[in-house]
Amino acid sequence: MLSLRPPCTLSPAPWRRRRTLHGAAGTPQRVSAAAPSAIVEAVSPPARLSFPILVNGCTGKMGLSVAEAATSSGLHLVPISFSSRDTLDRTVRVGHTDVRIYGPSAREDVLSSVIDEFPDVVVVDYTAPDFVNANAELYCKLGLPFVMGTTGGDRQLLYKSVQDSNNYALISPQMGKQVVAFLAAMEIMAEQFPGAFSGYHLEVLESHQAGKLDISGTAKAVIACFEKLGVSYDMNRMVKIRDPEQQLEMVGVPEEHIEGHAFHLYHLTSPDDSVSFEFQHNVCGRSIYAEGSVDAAMFLHRKVRSNDSKRIYDMIDVLREGSMR
Repeated sequence: MLSLRPPCTLSPAPWRRRRTLHGAAGTPQRVSAAAPSAIVEAVSPPARLSFPILVNGCTGKMGLSVAEAATSSGLHLVPISFSSRDTLDRTVRVGHTDVRIYGPSAREDVLSSVIDEFPDVVVVDYTAPDFVNANAELYCKLGLPFVMGTTGGDRQLLYKSVQDSNNYALISPQMGKQVVAFLAAMEIMAEQFPGAFSGYHLEVLESHQAGKLDISGTAKAVIACFEKLGVSYDMNRMVKIRDPEQQLEMVGVPEEHIEGHAFHLYHLTSPDDSVSFEFQHNVCGRSIYAEGSVDAAMFLHRKVRSNDSKRIYDMIDVLREGSMR
C-alpha cells in the first residue's frame, strides 16, 4: 500500500473514511453550526440570456466542456478558438457548430474581426498557464470582457493589466459553484477569527489529472485563508499527486475520472497533537467547472450591459448576487 509518509504524515485513509464524533460516554454527538444572524433573502434565478461567447481553448478538455455547456445554456458559440501552435489547422465539433482553431500569431487579427461581427461577445479562457498574461493583455487591448478560468501565470500582472485598461474581467482560481461557496466560508472565517489556528500544523494534499501542470489555485486560496487564521505553511511541502497509479491506490479516485478530477485534503493538527481538523473537497469530472464558467460569463455580460462601475470580479461576486442557475 502506498503511503504519504514522507514527505507528508497523512495516510490514505482520510480520503475515504467518515468519522463519528463521540462524547465522554461514547455516545454519538451531533455537530451543528449556529445559524447566521443575518437573514438572506432568496434570489430568483436570472432571466435566460442569449449572447455570443468565445471559448479560447476548445482543443483542451476543459475548454471543450465549457463550449458544450454554453451551447446547452442557449448561448451563441462563436465558431472560433485558438491553439498554442501555429501549425495546427483543424476544426472542433461542438454540438451543431464547427469551431475553427487558429494559431497564436493570428489572435489579434481574428479577435478584431470577431468584435466587428459580435460587439457584445464575452471570452472565456481555458488555455495554459504560460498564455494567461499574454492573452489577458490582448483582451484588455481590444476591450474584450473575459472570464479567466486558466490558473497560473503572473496573477499580479494579470490584475494590473485589467486595472490599467479599465476592462471588464472575472478572474477566479475556482469556477465550481459549491467549491466557491466553501472558499467564501473559509474567507469569512479567516476575516472574523484571525489567529484561531495559531500554532497548528497544516498538511495539504491535492490530486489532479496528469495534464494539470501547475499547483491547484484552489489549494493556494484555501492555504491563504489558513495563514490568516494563524497557520504557517511552506508551499514546497504540498503533496501533489499526478501519477494515475497513486491516484487509484492511494487517493481513491474512481478509475473513470483519472483524466478529470480535483481532490483536495487539508489536515490540521494542534501543537500537542491532541486535536485535529480535516477539510476535504473532491470533484470528479468537469461539469461543475463548465457550468460555473457559463454562469460567470452570464454574470459578466450583465455587468457590461449595465455599465457597472466595478470592473474586476470573482466567482464569490457571482455567488453573492445569486447569478447561479
